[in-house]
Amino acid sequence: MADWGPVVIAVVLFVLLTPGLLFQLPGNSRAVEFANMQTSGVSILVHTIIYFGLITIFLIAIGVHITTG
Repeated sequence: MADWGPVVIAVVLFVLLTPGLLFQLPGNSRAVEFANMQTSGVSILVHTIIYFGLITIFLIAIGVHITTG
């Protein structure tokens, strides 16, 4: 049986937390900008820290598992 939980969680978080796709934190001219399709080095760092924190919570603390087979 394969455990698809980490794969699904990682892909969903990657898509949702891509800087500039849905939101950018911090934005270029404001604190939060929505759907501007631009990014900066600081926003990449902030989104990376948020991604790491959420994936750690979901996979290690909660232990999400999706099994097939």
